[in-house]
Amino acid sequence: MSISNAIILGALVAAVLYAIVVYNGLVQLRHNVAKAWANIDVLLKQRHDELPKLVEVCKQYRQFEQETLTRVTEARARVASARERHDVPALGTAEGMLRMGLGQIFAVAEAYPELKANEHFMQLQTRITALENGIADRREWYNESVNVHNVRIDQFPDLIVARTLNFVREPLLVFASAEKADVDLKALFGT
Repeated sequence: MSISNAIILGALVAAVLYAIVVYNGLVQLRHNVAKAWANIDVLLKQRHDELPKLVEVCKQYRQFEQETLTRVTEARARVASARERHDVPALGTAEGMLRMGLGQIFAVAEAYPELKANEHFMQLQTRITALENGIADRREWYNESVNVHNVRIDQFPDLIVARTLNFVREPLLVFASAEKADVDLKALFGT
């Protein structure tokens, strides 16, 4: 074997080994995104199971804001649908609606001392608040995993392997600007 053939063979082996390393790294990143999503999904499911209990406790107080309960129930259904479809943009929108509705339930509950004193309501409020905090933490981890994945498949020379093997960008989990706004307490209490 001539030196030029050995150099060509060595370059081909190095290129194949590099492609394998890049591919394995991209697969690991894709699995990290899936794992981060699964962690969010678990908490969303747990919260999904708690919300009907909260609505039922609130319904026991006949004068409680039925419109708020209806909004939470509808938003819960939208979150569940988006979660099942793995539709991250729709989930972000539905989550914003649900979080606003929960904020309104907890704010309106201030006007109902009997409800605030209800042991089940307090337990559910604590549980749902803990789940919300967990979802926020997992959302941050998911978005970081997605960002690392997306940057990697856009960087040269890794993008050559990524495009050849159909690696696609993953969407970030973002929320509507309405969710980031403060709750209008004057509007809630009609003052």
